[in-house]
Amino acid sequence: MWTLFRQQLAASIDLLLPPSCLLCGQLLQTSRDAQSFCVDCQAAMLPLSSAHCRCCAQPFPSATSNHLCGSCLKRPPSFSIVHAAGIYQGSIKDAVHQLKYRNQLTLAKPLGQLLGKVIAATGNGFVPDQIIPVPLHPHRLRERGYNQALEVARPIAQQLGIPIDTTLLQRSRKTEQQQGLSATERKSNLRNAFTLVSKAPALKVLLIDDVMTTGETVRECSRTLLAGGVAEIQVAVVGRA
Repeated sequence: MWTLFRQQLAASIDLLLPPSCLLCGQLLQTSRDAQSFCVDCQAAMLPLSSAHCRCCAQPFPSATSNHLCGSCLKRPPSFSIVHAAGIYQGSIKDAVHQLKYRNQLTLAKPLGQLLGKVIAATGNGFVPDQIIPVPLHPHRLRERGYNQALEVARPIAQQLGIPIDTTLLQRSRKTEQQQGLSATERKSNLRNAFTLVSKAPALKVLLIDDVMTTGETVRECSRTLLAGGVAEIQVAVVGRA
């Protein structure tokens, strides 16, 4: 009887408050589908192709295999691998932009769940001790009111059963926004921008960010963590440009 009541209640809610896509607003079939995005928006979320750098996940537009890219060969990063929910195009780009710049915090959970599924499906034996979201400078955090990387990390932590640490890694230097800067400027802009509040234990860390473009942000975060005593770092981002 309780099951029947729940089904009738859900149907009534759908009738009065029909569920809609969090991204485009298109009506969904039913809230019981537990979907946050419509079929069209899901179809526009492009996964990484098999041809990408096996370390930083940079897509290879013309290659047919995954090998190390030129950047990782010249400057081996402190992280071992990057997981990405998809290419930073289409619906993923739109969703991240709305989360980051339009205060659409409801998008953080489904994006985090999408990324969490990718991480869980990797099966590379890496079990992190902690999840660390890329921190914002306190000034930027006050302006925005939230850290989008932390909001994406929450459902991943819940899914994987791994605690989040928001205290160890800090953004100690206010930097210019990376958007619009060249690769060289991005590298210079972030140099020594992060610090550790204490010596890090020999942990395995999963570093979370929303977008990875040139990779300088997660490179600098990883360098700081590794220098502070962290044993191994893997990175996970929603969108890989």
